[in-house]
Amino acid sequence: MAVDATLPYDDQNIFAKILRGEIPNRTVYEDDYALAFHDINPQAPIHVLVIPKGAYVCWDDFSEKASEAEIAGFVRAVGKVARDLGLVAPGYRLLANTGTNSHQEVPHLHVHLFAGQPLGPMLVR
Repeated sequence: MAVDATLPYDDQNIFAKILRGEIPNRTVYEDDYALAFHDINPQAPIHVLVIPKGAYVCWDDFSEKASEAEIAGFVRAVGKVARDLGLVAPGYRLLANTGTNSHQEVPHLHVHLFAGQPLGPMLVR
């Protein structure tokens, strides 16, 4: 099910439940602004999701409404996760889907961090 990025935030989405501790996760990193955890259906040898702790549907919603501290904290968290996992030198891919055409499935901003093997081209031509 793809998400309409213009819809209001749904506090019953799976990531909101994870943030509230209602659903367990395999945490990689957590601070005041972000939570990072292993994806339950990995698409690469390393597949971590990084989510902001605030209620934001997608990147557009976050960039428009989040405070400067939330934005800086989230971006820094993504970088820290990559460094802590030793992914900077071999390389990694970040992906944030926004809206229906991108196939965003959960209406909470999340960044996929993929690594652990050569990942090939982004899109099939």
